Amino acid sequence: MDLLQKIRTIPSEPGVYLYKNAKGDVIYVGKARNLRSRVGSYFHEGRWEDAKTGTLVREAVDVDYIVVANNKEALALENNLIKQRKPRFNILLRDDKTYPYVKLTLGERWPRVYVTRRLRKDGSAYYGPYFPANLAYRIVDLIHRNFLIPSCKVDLTRFHPRPCLQYYIKRCLGPCVQGLTTPESYQEAVRDVKLFLEGRPTDLSKSLHQRMEQAAAAQEYERAARYRDLISTVEQLQERQRIAAAEGDDADVFGYHYENGMLAVNLFHMRGGKMVDRREFFWEDLPELETAPEDSSDHVGTAAPDRPGERSSPALSSDARSERSFQPGPSFSALLKQLYIGQPYVPRNLYVPVDFEDRAELEDMLSEQSTEKNPRAPRVHITVPLRGDKRSLIDLAGNNAKQSYDQRFRVLKPTARKIQEELQETLGLPDLPKRIECFDISHTQGAETVASMVVWEDGKMKKSDYRKFIIKSVHGVDDFASMREVVTRRYKRLQQEEKPMPSLVLIDGGLGQLHAAAEALESLEIINQPLAAIAKREEILYVYGQEKDPIALDHHSPVLHLIQQIRDEAHRFAVTFHRKRRQMRDRSTELLEIPGVGERTTRRLLEHFGSLQAVKQADAAALSAVVTRVQAEAISSHFRK
Repeated sequence: MDLLQKIRTIPSEPGVYLYKNAKGDVIYVGKARNLRSRVGSYFHEGRWEDAKTGTLVREAVDVDYIVVANNKEALALENNLIKQRKPRFNILLRDDKTYPYVKLTLGERWPRVYVTRRLRKDGSAYYGPYFPANLAYRIVDLIHRNFLIPSCKVDLTRFHPRPCLQYYIKRCLGPCVQGLTTPESYQEAVRDVKLFLEGRPTDLSKSLHQRMEQAAAAQEYERAARYRDLISTVEQLQERQRIAAAEGDDADVFGYHYENGMLAVNLFHMRGGKMVDRREFFWEDLPELETAPEDSSDHVGTAAPDRPGERSSPALSSDARSERSFQPGPSFSALLKQLYIGQPYVPRNLYVPVDFEDRAELEDMLSEQSTEKNPRAPRVHITVPLRGDKRSLIDLAGNNAKQSYDQRFRVLKPTARKIQEELQETLGLPDLPKRIECFDISHTQGAETVASMVVWEDGKMKKSDYRKFIIKSVHGVDDFASMREVVTRRYKRLQQEEKPMPSLVLIDGGLGQLHAAAEALESLEIINQPLAAIAKREEILYVYGQEKDPIALDHHSPVLHLIQQIRDEAHRFAVTFHRKRRQMRDRSTELLEIPGVGERTTRRLLEHFGSLQAVKQADAAALSAVVTRVQAEAISSHFRK
């Protein structure tokens, strides 16, 4: 059965359709109220004249479909299939910036709290997202200080001989050592953390008051004082939340700029009536189908407000009028679905610059999604403001999208501070990165193995702090053991000199080198040290503790450029040192043949005279400045022969 015959058999019901190419790969996923009508519309003669739709039709050799009960189910299924299959004709969410969640690992015997940027179905509870990103780290730090639940990566499936520093500075209950805490006390602290993160301060405060009174009655005054301090912290946070709630609703505001086939979108996060953060999205090569006009039979939205008497906003008209083929509606439909469907929190208002066909269905779906998680959650509204303060917000987002477009596509160099902030966001660093130390290993078939450490500090390479290492304990080819040795040597010395650790330890290599470095730090009892690796070929970043979620940055990203610069410098420094040692080894072969001359003497001679030829030309008197008189005469005699 050919494709056109198959289309005639498709039912006239709501559902999702998947176009496939000759290899069987899904190249486009769409949804429709009437599957047969929508799929068949791609083969109308008028659509064939559109080169963009024609490209899809020429590649498609098969179509699959899934019938669902209603359009809301089709929305959810379409979104899931796009995320799973990543079809090249769909708009895909590519974002350098993701916001953090606080993760409570309820599936573990001793639950811990972490900051994470990935949601997983692993039995853990996730809270967030938090704006700005450092808010998540402040909350976790508050949990450490007040509830004593750790964030370490220590193996808690077994007991250890002694606790780490976090226990001694009273930021951890010490579940890693037998006898320091009990399962009952630990679970009580976990329940408190859960109430705190769920935003139930009244219940938490009531529970803490009861325990404080019980501790006081039992004359356990130290424990009662700890509960008193916790109650004070919770009440202060509750008061701040009341103030924020009184100032205004939560909203997300979108604006865009389109030019030369490239799209930049800005998203403003408004929380409590204040803008707390800004997010950027970029598409260099928009999928061809998405820029084609929707067929009129199934399109219910309107484009930018370009009607007489209405003020035209820069966010809508600066390039929409010059690029008539671009239809922003499908782009925003795809963006909002991928941003909000399945997320634990959606703000009450979403302000978008253009209407799109399934706005009402998406609004209903997100409202139902919010009330499922919180019955008291307000209904979600997706609106297209045409005038007033909300329109001004969209104009502002559009102007910022223009600036983002120039920054990304016109190759304007961002400031050092901006790059540091983006690096902190990307890798989830607790603080703004001030110093990065990067390691690389170099050898030839396991011979003359050396390592380098280069330093980036406050926006530039700090060559005075570069270090070279000769690998001593490893024989043959073993990059992992070499990395373990050099990281151990470096940070053991730092501990002895009582110097601070860097903001980030960066490893040139993949997961093997990353885990070798992590083992070295753990052997020194250094925990919670930010550690990452960059794989050479794929240019993928692996962050220790989040290895299952590697970070693939856009090739325009200034963060990727910075990490590549540091990695390349470490590689250059290591290769240069290795090449010098190899040359010295090769040049020293003839000297080692002389009786009484060993490797150390050979190295001194070559370093002093600079080359083997200069050693050959030197007389015994000149040689005596470096070696003994007997050795000098032996060398001179050897070369005279």
